[in-house]
Amino acid sequence: MRILSGIKPSGTIHIGNYLGMIKPMVASQSRGELFCFVANLHSLTTMFDGKKMAEYTHEAILDLLALGIDPDRSVFWVQSDVPEVTELTWYLSNVTAVGLLERCHAYKDAVAKDIPPNQGLFSYPVLMAADILLYQSNLVPVGRDQKQHVEVTRDIALRFNSTYGDVFAIPEPEITESLAVIPGIDGQKMSKSYGNTIEIFGEEKAIRKKIMSIVTDPTPVEAPKNPDASTIYSLYQLFAATDRTQLMAEKFRAGGYGYGDAKKELFSVLWEYFKPFREKRAELARDPECVARVRAKGAEKARTIALQTLNKVRELVGVL
Repeated sequence: MRILSGIKPSGTIHIGNYLGMIKPMVASQSRGELFCFVANLHSLTTMFDGKKMAEYTHEAILDLLALGIDPDRSVFWVQSDVPEVTELTWYLSNVTAVGLLERCHAYKDAVAKDIPPNQGLFSYPVLMAADILLYQSNLVPVGRDQKQHVEVTRDIALRFNSTYGDVFAIPEPEITESLAVIPGIDGQKMSKSYGNTIEIFGEEKAIRKKIMSIVTDPTPVEAPKNPDASTIYSLYQLFAATDRTQLMAEKFRAGGYGYGDAKKELFSVLWEYFKPFREKRAELARDPECVARVRAKGAEKARTIALQTLNKVRELVGVL
């Protein structure tokens, strides 16, 4: 079973990224053949600073390696290092209906917000389809908001197979419902676009400040509180041991336990949980050739597999 997952380089990895995508991605190395990539081409729809793009890509590689991606147990590459994906995008574009793309959420959201959508944003789902289909992926773990893109990929693959002959495996989306939405410091879904994230590899003081700024209700310290309605508790139970989680819930319900104290406990748990990952990242960063070696090795492995699919497609469409 081939499992494919990608993450856009954004400059920071936050705990929502980790729980929703990276932790399951790491676990996938033990349950199938993981194909994992840094989706830098996708980021170009909104990122127009080349120096930042290169920096973010470099940082994303270090982040993923530190968090458990093993290039020896997976195929791990940078999207732009496999140019075959852009060639396949063109072939797929010619069997993709405009109406299908017009119905996609990312494009509709941009139009609704009066953001001038570029052609890259409009055709983003076709590039995503190429990412998935090029490697004959069977399973694509995604957040609930990305499920539509996998469904579009299935439509495109079925149309291509029907037009030219069976070449693509039809992928299935996989959503972990319990982790589908991770709350940010304002209670909304954690997202960099909302400015409500808690970073993994930030400075201690900055992370503490973020956690202490989590939005709470005005319930006084002495009053009982509902842990299930608290962002602090929602985050805490994702990282703390069961006994500690139960203890915090009891403190909430008993009263005499303030949100400030709960935030301090949350910071302590998070800081300790990610300590080994921070140490590993620092070690990797001390090797100036680490990222270059990983990129070269990953690109070679990915291109070898990609060409097997692409050569079949070239033959079917008549360009080989």
